[in-house]
Amino acid sequence: MNAPLPDHILQAIRAASLEDKYTLASGRVFMSGVHALVRLPMLQRERDLQAGHHTAGFISGYRGSPLGGYDQALQKAQKYLKENDIVFQPGVNEELAATAVWGTQQLHFAPKEAQTHDGVFGIWYGKGPGVDRSSDVFKHGNMAGTAPLGGVLAVAGDDHVSKSSTVAHQSDQIFQACGFPVLFPASVQDILDAGLHAFAMSRFAGVWVGMKTIQEIVESSATVLVDAHRVQVRLPEFKMPEGGVHIRWPDPALDQEKRLFDVKWAAVRAYIEANALNHNVVEGPKDRLGIIASGKAYNDTRQALQDLGLDDATCQRIGVRVHKVLAVWPLVPETVKAFAHGLQEIVVVEEKRALIEPQVKDILFDLSDAQRPRVVGKTAPNAGGEAVTLVRGNADLSASLVARALATRLEALDLPLDVQARISQYLSVLDGKDGAMATLAGGGVADRIPWFCSGCPHNTSTKVPEGSRAMAGIGCHFMSVWMDRATVGFTQMGGEGVPWVGQSAFTREQHVFANIGDGTYFHSGLLAIRQSIAAGVNITYKVLYNDAVAMTGGQRIGERKRATPYCK
Repeated sequence: MNAPLPDHILQAIRAASLEDKYTLASGRVFMSGVHALVRLPMLQRERDLQAGHHTAGFISGYRGSPLGGYDQALQKAQKYLKENDIVFQPGVNEELAATAVWGTQQLHFAPKEAQTHDGVFGIWYGKGPGVDRSSDVFKHGNMAGTAPLGGVLAVAGDDHVSKSSTVAHQSDQIFQACGFPVLFPASVQDILDAGLHAFAMSRFAGVWVGMKTIQEIVESSATVLVDAHRVQVRLPEFKMPEGGVHIRWPDPALDQEKRLFDVKWAAVRAYIEANALNHNVVEGPKDRLGIIASGKAYNDTRQALQDLGLDDATCQRIGVRVHKVLAVWPLVPETVKAFAHGLQEIVVVEEKRALIEPQVKDILFDLSDAQRPRVVGKTAPNAGGEAVTLVRGNADLSASLVARALATRLEALDLPLDVQARISQYLSVLDGKDGAMATLAGGGVADRIPWFCSGCPHNTSTKVPEGSRAMAGIGCHFMSVWMDRATVGFTQMGGEGVPWVGQSAFTREQHVFANIGDGTYFHSGLLAIRQSIAAGVNITYKVLYNDAVAMTGGQRIGERKRATPYCK
């Protein structure tokens, strides 16, 4: 136990630094998913330099939508970003940040002699509400396309259980509606690898690429490989149209649409297939049941199988095939059909609303009855043929929920007795845990209600005169809705007070207050005030000044004058 360590190990320990996550050129490094997103553009710049390209990077997003503290990590890594010609410039809001990123792809619109780099790759980041807000820019930017040595990655931080948002979010369908291919990494290593594929795909197909992240992945930590050329990009053989697929000027809107629909999406599918972004991780010669999963749901699925006593060898023995999906949209028909070949049933495990399941059903629809397996996911037929919930679409998933869902489908496989026993034993354990949790929940355990920080001006500024009421919005002051502050209702960010415009003509109530944070005022709240003025309603806005985007980390509101003059 106390034997001395070899000299080379001691030297390695002494040389280790917390900055290794940004400075180590190769090998294994311990980092979080957020740190991986900081390191990603550095790896892309290194790959470009080694390929003989003089590129730069640009990152923008909204400080109050910080995707697990990404903006703060970028700020702390400024030294390393500057060394790699990577500019971090926060936006006033998410939409304007996305517009700035769009600008990086228009570099060659300027005279050649004015350009300082061969191209600029861009990263946009934001939480789910920021994705919603930026969809117009996303559609315009994606229709226009990317530069050959540019590329754009849009990273969304989704809150599946509304833990720090006013609604639960799922950005997959928004990205899809904007025409983005969508990647959903399942680990910190996946974030690095998927990010490099995203830039390569963006350049090859001329599209913006969306990456969905959630707390359990992006805020987890792991030991990862940081070699710049760990990802070996394979560019597919694909016939590009005359003029290519990249951004140009002028470019009529219908030409952009035709190029996106007819060429770019086909190029994306070719890239996904050539680089095996979606692939089998467990397979055998006599597979009967197939399982498809992505992102955190993939991790939950692998854990569920282990908990049920189904390791890889057992899965192969009983005929279970597992397919990991990194690119959740668009799926490649050839890959899906190859996965489905010989199967009796496919179970799709995905969180929130279905995105993979309907694609699988569409792709397999034209197969003959003898070739087409049954596809189940959000619902599945019970013994009586009635569709019942299998993998819930609300909230999130867990390994135990997935285990129960898989167990119901495994029952039809006529499993060996030892496998049946292990599954039954684990389900009994789950029943016991569920019963214990129900007992605790029924015991009247008190909730601890969040409150304002000691010394915060919100403690007094959110109070209203007796007989009055206030409306809330986005920010720390939202907590006033469960305090003794006569605060009822709220809006999305930037809509504070505007519900009164729709109410005031239909009530005898003469006046209301509206709370709005100074961060929200700078983001978009000024427009809400202008709307109330334009409508001529009787409302008093209280701009709650604390000079910080306090709810998401206490970031500076922005490069601007203090809010105090606006409040006078």
